[in-house]
Amino acid sequence: MSKFKKLLTYLVIVVIAFACALNYELFIFPNKFAPAGLNGICTMFQHITGFSMGYLSLLLNIPLAIAVYFKVSKSLALRAMCYVACFSAFLVVLDHVDLSRFYYATENGTSAILGPLVAGVIYGTGYSYLLKASAYSGGTDFIAALIHKVRPDKSVLGLIFTMNAIVAVASYFVYDYKMEPVILCILYSFAASTIASGM
Repeated sequence: MSKFKKLLTYLVIVVIAFACALNYELFIFPNKFAPAGLNGICTMFQHITGFSMGYLSLLLNIPLAIAVYFKVSKSLALRAMCYVACFSAFLVVLDHVDLSRFYYATENGTSAILGPLVAGVIYGTGYSYLLKASAYSGGTDFIAALIHKVRPDKSVLGLIFTMNAIVAVASYFVYDYKMEPVILCILYSFAASTIASGM
């Protein structure tokens, strides 16, 4: 890979990381639901404790990235950590920016599904470009890569589905024993996976 192409690849990853962080700030946090995967767990932890998801996502992804670096692919791990580090940094910075005038959320639940659907479309689009740049978004992707390395015959779809199901079920308890966050998590996951697989 030429230096220019490598620089362009990392620039695309940084732009996607910013778009995804902004996506969380505008559509996910205001609508009080957890998206899928490891970041869904981080989102719920932030909701409960107030501790920035940006820090937690970075802390949880570092050991996974190190494992992928040594066991799967150095270049893949570096590109994925570029995304994770930028995504986390942008989240921390955006926490200190007043974006409330741009939030999409409804007080009475009217059109509550629009926020998660838009968030899923944005993430799915970004994720498809990450894959084209031979990068991961961290979390479940890291875990799937490690399992596939050890057991190439084993489907990782079951693992991803299980993790997403755990997030969806847990969100019922985290968000005041309501079914709506569970449904919003499922809608987000469906939109994201549909867009990512279709591009």
